[in-house]
Amino acid sequence: MAKAPVLTPRADDFPRWYQDLINKAELADNGPVRGTMVIRPYGYGLWERMQQELDARIKQAGVQNAYFPLFIPQSYLSREAEHVEGFAPELAVVTQAGGKELEEPVVVRPTSETIVNEYFSKWVQSYRDLPLMINQWANVVRWEMRPRVFLRTTEFLWQEGHTAHADRTQARDFAAHIHRNVYADFMTQVLGIDVVLGRKTARERFAGAINTLTLEGMMGDGKALQMGTSHELGTNFAQAFHTRYLSKDGRQELVWQTSWGASTRMVGGLIMSHGDDSGLRVPPRLAAVQVVVVAIKGDEAVAKARTIGDVLRAVGIRVQVDDRTDTPFGRRSVDWELKGVPVRIEVGPRDLAAGTVTLVRRVVQPDGRGAKESVPIDGLAALLPTVLEEAQTRLLRESRERRESRTSDVATAGEAAEVAAAGGWARIRWADLGPAGEAGLAEQAVSVRCLVAEDGSVPETDDEPGTVALVARAY
Repeated sequence: MAKAPVLTPRADDFPRWYQDLINKAELADNGPVRGTMVIRPYGYGLWERMQQELDARIKQAGVQNAYFPLFIPQSYLSREAEHVEGFAPELAVVTQAGGKELEEPVVVRPTSETIVNEYFSKWVQSYRDLPLMINQWANVVRWEMRPRVFLRTTEFLWQEGHTAHADRTQARDFAAHIHRNVYADFMTQVLGIDVVLGRKTARERFAGAINTLTLEGMMGDGKALQMGTSHELGTNFAQAFHTRYLSKDGRQELVWQTSWGASTRMVGGLIMSHGDDSGLRVPPRLAAVQVVVVAIKGDEAVAKARTIGDVLRAVGIRVQVDDRTDTPFGRRSVDWELKGVPVRIEVGPRDLAAGTVTLVRRVVQPDGRGAKESVPIDGLAALLPTVLEEAQTRLLRESRERRESRTSDVATAGEAAEVAAAGGWARIRWADLGPAGEAGLAEQAVSVRCLVAEDGSVPETDDEPGTVALVARAY
């Protein structure tokens, strides 16, 4: 009798495969309140590594971390009309506390533009106070009607950056800097996901912004996932909260602002972009565990596995030693495959007798070549950095090849809808689609993910000549 697969095959049922992987790789569980999630240690380890890599890039951009309250007076949101209208359906509002009715309801933070501006208006007095650039790592709550773990949850974790500048040019340039040099660099170089950088249409723009820049990734089933956004807020919030500064020539001026964020949704993107029928595949630069050293059986194998672990740590490799020899080796192997650790080193009695170990790569050639090989123990420290870098490069290449092979140029909205329904992305001239065509696509659960220039750059305006719309179904 054939052995049942550990996961539902992706080709049979992609959503079920996704949920199977999250459960069996021990990444997360559903929380007790609908739409919430419990992130398990291995899944949280992925998020911690994302935080570390992003935080370093954010600080390099000159931004400092701060923290703002979870509870926001409801009146704050009502000051910016477009903002409150955009978020109203998703708000969680507290009306009672301490056994009493609150004089003013408070909103559980859906995003922090309003409360940040309340304090920016106090902190900014002169041009000397600009630019003011802060970031916070926090949780937010947006009441989701159709939750899915990591992708859309009522409560999720993220970073949100907020900046104030003296003029529009500075704000625009900083939003673009975050978009390209922080987010895109992280997503391609660490996550190994080939994201498209573009501009959101007016329909898809963040509520209260004058421009939204986005990063869109193609998942394994051909759907798009918005991986992060960077917004130009103009002076909309500055007007609402009287965030002004005294200019060099003595005039009171409104600040120009940006906000930008990326969340635990990236964990979902990681799963759906790189996962296969055996489980997750974690890019080595991201992996909290880059190499797992597995002792098969026997005290000698356990001792050697621990020694190998020490040697690899000494050269900067993130290692875990699995010396649970009371657990069957086959079960442990499957577990590490599910978790997607880039390299597994197997240490057994036969290996030790030959002075070798078995090296198992999680990311291999499409035909499986190079998946498993016997290598000398003494050469591991020199070999593994190359093996890890090859895996990182291959995952990014696979992501790019998938997107390129499943993106089609079309001439009509009908053709775009057909491509999206078949699990691909469509490129259509924005002049041929326009807002009316976009609205028609939305009725078919298809959206314009972003606008790009013909050369792949980000257009300055929606109506820039040659602008192309990228159309897909999305999570």
